[in-house]
Amino acid sequence: MMIILGIDPGTVFTGYGIIEYDGNQLHYLESGILPLGRYKSLPVKLKTIYDSLEKLIFRFRPDEFSIETAFYGKNVQSALKIGYARGVALLAAANNKLKPGEYSPREIKKAVVGNGNASKEQVKFMVSKLLSIKTDEMKFDETDALAAAICHAFNFNSVNSKSGSWKNFVKNNPDRIIE
Repeated sequence: MMIILGIDPGTVFTGYGIIEYDGNQLHYLESGILPLGRYKSLPVKLKTIYDSLEKLIFRFRPDEFSIETAFYGKNVQSALKIGYARGVALLAAANNKLKPGEYSPREIKKAVVGNGNASKEQVKFMVSKLLSIKTDEMKFDETDALAAAICHAFNFNSVNSKSGSWKNFVKNNPDRIIE
């Protein structure tokens, strides 16, 4: 059994999701967003992210940490700000001796939906199904953070089982097939 903290970094909203992974079972523990838009100063936003993650780490004592990697967008300023948020989240993980699993948005989507080009709505739907929770009221930042945690659980399982292929993964995990 392990507890995984997933993070979707941002400077307007940072999403977090905490799940428990036990064998082949995923269990929802908590998720939410850190609303940062009310702060005008970037340093205050970054301190809020750090302090909030420290509190979550202290409260849940995660074994693993998962974060979405930065991606290259058209707006350089937005990419830089996301990079700052990632850096602060990674610092919180490092200060608590958590080695981060870093996954691109495409890797997360492929792990959760089976399609690296899936929409945010498809990711939200699959998070709802995989964790048996209602996600109607959740923001995408929150379900993306849960998806990052789920991706890490699946990656952890596949690395440790050395299944080597989707066919073997499906064969070894029939309870994860949603029809």
